Amino acid sequence: MNKTKKIDLVKAYLSDAFFWSYSLIVCHKVIYDKLILGTRYPVFSWTTTIITTFIGILIATILFNIKNFSVGKKIKNISEIENNNFPFYKFFSYFLFIITFVAGLKISQVSMDDLFSSSGASGAGKLFGAMLNPNFSIFEPALFATIETIFMAFIATVFAIPIAFLLSFFAARNLMSHNIFAKSAYVTTRFVLNITRSIEPLVWATILSVWVGIGPFAGMLALCLHSVASLAKLYSEQIEGINDGPIEAMTATGAHQIQIIWFGVVPQIVLPFLSFTIYRWDINVRMATVIGLVGGGGIGTLLMQYQGLAKWNEVGLIVLIIAIVVMIMDFASAKIREAIK
Repeated sequence: MNKTKKIDLVKAYLSDAFFWSYSLIVCHKVIYDKLILGTRYPVFSWTTTIITTFIGILIATILFNIKNFSVGKKIKNISEIENNNFPFYKFFSYFLFIITFVAGLKISQVSMDDLFSSSGASGAGKLFGAMLNPNFSIFEPALFATIETIFMAFIATVFAIPIAFLLSFFAARNLMSHNIFAKSAYVTTRFVLNITRSIEPLVWATILSVWVGIGPFAGMLALCLHSVASLAKLYSEQIEGINDGPIEAMTATGAHQIQIIWFGVVPQIVLPFLSFTIYRWDINVRMATVIGLVGGGGIGTLLMQYQGLAKWNEVGLIVLIIAIVVMIMDFASAKIREAIK
């Protein structure tokens, strides 16, 4: 058995161990505690979780070598499926989906009674009624706040472009695999980008509003950080999908790595990069309305102020302006992306 096959078997076994442990934990904590015992807030216990996980690993170990029983082997495409036979892994896959769906309903505390209650519907009706009757007396400050939001998103996108452009080459596997230093740069760049992108702009705005103060500068920095990580990921994936022919030809002629990137890679990625960048500006305009809720400036800050005072007529006007701006931005960005194809 070759090394690749052994690694695939180990991954398949670990997948089975995870699936069985997960299914038992969910069945115990959500299905048994919530549905059968009726416990509203089940108490978490490390002892129960460890025991359940151990049982799941034991079941996975027993069933792993039985034909058609391993989900992990099917995922790694190393299972032997008999003809005219509905394998167990399909039943188990459906079971995993069903218990995950039920667990999601219970953990999310989905309640049709609360959704269709008469008191809730009455309160929502009054709220929407006020919002549908906007107060145009605050139109001028709302308009200036909207302009601030658009420019804040624009500056964040412009600052993010060159940084993301440079980082994308270090985050492209096909360009950073020729030696140990390049591989280290690839892993480090990917790690930093994943960490930065996993933190939402709302969280970045909260941190930066403490650092630089409440206002559009904090919002712009938050959008810029998230845009760098997102654009670099999109750019690098585009680079990984380029045609390798020009790169191989230039490498054969003894071209330097920078020459290969500039003349062999960049011409293939210019148009997709422009499309991604315009789309990112569109996203940043939408995000800018949200990060204002935590002091990021723009129309979101104004929305938070009137919402906190329960002035729903004013909130209605702000929501109307946000909706119009988003529709205009969506239409404009779609036209620009269509024009550069």
